[in-house]
Amino acid sequence: MYHVHSWGMPYMATMLGMKQVFPGIFDPKMFFELVKNEKVTYTCMVPTILDMILKHPEIDNYKSYLEGLTVIIGGAALPRALCEYARKLGMNVLSGYGLSETCPVLTIAYLKRTMLEWSEEEKIEKWVKTGLPLPLVNLRVVDGQGNDVRRDGKQMGEIVVRAPWLTKEYYKDPEKTKALWAGGWMHTGDIAVVDKDGYVKIVDREKDVVKSGGEWISTLTLEDVILRHPAVSEVAVVGAEHEKWGERPIALIVLKPDYKDKVSEDDFREHLKKFPEKIPKWWIPDRFIFVESIPKTSVGKIDKKVLKPKYKDILKQT
Repeated sequence: MYHVHSWGMPYMATMLGMKQVFPGIFDPKMFFELVKNEKVTYTCMVPTILDMILKHPEIDNYKSYLEGLTVIIGGAALPRALCEYARKLGMNVLSGYGLSETCPVLTIAYLKRTMLEWSEEEKIEKWVKTGLPLPLVNLRVVDGQGNDVRRDGKQMGEIVVRAPWLTKEYYKDPEKTKALWAGGWMHTGDIAVVDKDGYVKIVDREKDVVKSGGEWISTLTLEDVILRHPAVSEVAVVGAEHEKWGERPIALIVLKPDYKDKVSEDDFREHLKKFPEKIPKWWIPDRFIFVESIPKTSVGKIDKKVLKPKYKDILKQT
C-alpha cells in the first residue's frame, strides 16, 4: 500500500461501491484462497507477481477460480509469453502505465471497439503495449527536438505529458524540477514508440536503453523475445561498456530447473534470429550469462541499477 496502489485504486473502488480485499504480504497460496473465498474479479500487480502465481505448483487446483479474473499489469512491461499463458487460464490480462510523479495512471491497454472481433494473437499484441491515454491525459512521444514521432511503431522518442494531477515540483530541488518540466511538458524519462492505431509502447527507460554506435537498442524488447524461449524463467538485459561501440547489450538469464546445462549462448542467438521483425541482427546481445537469480526492488521490479555497475566491464574481460 505504500506504493502507487494506495494512490488510485482504493479511491476508484470506493467511488464505484466495490468490495475491496487487502492481502497484506503477498503469498501465492493466500492469493488463490482470497480469489476463491472473496470472489475477487479485478486486481493489479507487477509482472513478477503474476509470474509467481502462474508458476505456483498448486495453480491447477484453482484454475476455475482464476477464469475471468481481470489483472492490470503495471510497474514494468508485460511480457507477451506471460500474457499468453495467463490468457490460456482464462484470465484477462492487460497493461497499465504511470509514474510516481503522475499519481499514478496515464494509460491502459484496452481494446477499441473495432478490435473486439480480432484474433487472439492480434488482441494480445495490443494488451501487452503501454496503451492509450486516459481521459484528461495529453500524452505525446517526442524526439530530441520536441517533435512528435511517426506512428510507425519504430521511431523512438520520450513520453511527455500534461494532465491535471501531475507533480508540480520536486521538494527543494529547483534544478530537477526545471528538467522535469522542460518546454512546459512533464518529461517521464520513458522511451517509447507509437503504432498506427495510436497505442504507445514503452521500449525502455532513458537510463536503461543501450546506446550502441549512436543508435538505441531496446532492452525491454530483447527481454520480451528472450522470455519466449521455453528454457527461460527470468531475464534482464543491460548495457556493458564496449571499446568500439560505446555500449553493447548483455543478457542475464535465469534458467528453468529442467534446462540447466542443456542450453548454450548460441541457442539464444539462434532463438533471437527467428524474430527479425522485432530484433535486428545488430541488437543481439554479445553475451548470454546464466545466473541463479536477478535482484529485485522492494516492489518486485528487476533492479538494473544494481546490475549495470556489476556487469559494466564484462565485455572487456572476454
